[in-house]
Amino acid sequence: MSAYVIVGSVTLAGILLFVLAMAARSLVAPRVGRPVTLTTYESGVDPIGQGWAQTNVRYFVYAFLYVIFAVDAVYLFPWAYVIGDPELGPVSLVEIAVFIGIILIGLLHAARRGLLRWV
Repeated sequence: MSAYVIVGSVTLAGILLFVLAMAARSLVAPRVGRPVTLTTYESGVDPIGQGWAQTNVRYFVYAFLYVIFAVDAVYLFPWAYVIGDPELGPVSLVEIAVFIGIILIGLLHAARRGLLRWV
């Protein structure tokens, strides 16, 4: 029964902290914004014209490539941790070689299509 009491008290404390934070915000925050604070602000540039702007699709490709290689790093760190284990060493070496090979195939494909050129 004591585990339920602990979970309930932590939950109640979290709810209480949330309610107190919202009450403090409503007391401290300004009621009405000035006209300058109600305008749209984007990267230090005042909005002029229409809200439509075209973006080069290459930026998305760079973002996808970054995410792919960031995820690779997430998988490489645990592998580097267990490589010293005598039972997992040879098996994990083959697995990571296959993993890096697949990543290199994707990188070569992106380079062949010209996705890694900045100009």
